[in-house]
Amino acid sequence: MDADWLEFHPNPKTPDFPLPEGAVDAHCHIFGPSPEFPFAPERKYTPCNAGKEQLFALRDHLGFTRNVIVQATCHGRDNRALVDACLASEGRARGIVSIGADVSGRELEEMHAAGVRGVRFNFVKRLADATPREVFLEIADRIRKFGWHIVVYFEAADLEELIPFLRRLPNIIVVDHMGRPDVSKGVDHPDFQRFLELMAEESRIWSKVTCLERLTNTGPPYDDAVPFAKAVTDAFPDRVLWGTDWPHPNMKSHMPDDGALVDIIPRIAVTETLQHRLLVRNPAELYWH
Repeated sequence: MDADWLEFHPNPKTPDFPLPEGAVDAHCHIFGPSPEFPFAPERKYTPCNAGKEQLFALRDHLGFTRNVIVQATCHGRDNRALVDACLASEGRARGIVSIGADVSGRELEEMHAAGVRGVRFNFVKRLADATPREVFLEIADRIRKFGWHIVVYFEAADLEELIPFLRRLPNIIVVDHMGRPDVSKGVDHPDFQRFLELMAEESRIWSKVTCLERLTNTGPPYDDAVPFAKAVTDAFPDRVLWGTDWPHPNMKSHMPDDGALVDIIPRIAVTETLQHRLLVRNPAELYWH
């Protein structure tokens, strides 16, 4: 584990906000545990171990019913830990993998049977090496027959350059963390408005209204970041997802309490109808249809 790594909260509170029945934590990760599931040699960071048993215990403690597990860059394209967790979940977890163009058809079929429902394209330069766009397009075409979607991770400064490529993708697109806006600029800034305009123009694009703890400049209870998540949820209630981001990779300023994160949900989705869409209906449509 890196010397400056912050381990996940050891004793998160029980949320005051009671999650609706069937709620999904639609963005979380698995780290190892190593050596059973070793980290990739090319990784940019070495995290703590955070295995499926700990994830499922957190799921139950917070009151979620299901998880969507996203492949972490520390595992590269070795998706064995994620697939193992999906299989162990007895249908209560879905997966988003990282793959290359050399993945075989049989491997795709096996991952689909295990519960994989999408691939992740990472454009954050400090976390992943650049992949040619044509490779991503080839992968996008190959997964269409499975009905998988694409999760894209980028930072706000890179969105304008990425838009032509995103428009070429034939799949449903789910954007991680609202495209990581600079919350110090406010929701009316052209950078964030560009993202909202893209979602309005492209009905295939969904957004995770997640990681306020990562976007904030002021810390808990994330008052500077909440308006961004609320703006996306209000504008596109049928295309938003929420997740904890447990075990919170590469957090440097503080480690959030996952129970306190759940308590922020009513500030993002302010009615029971919006909460049900965000936590139950939307993820069920995308991952369990």
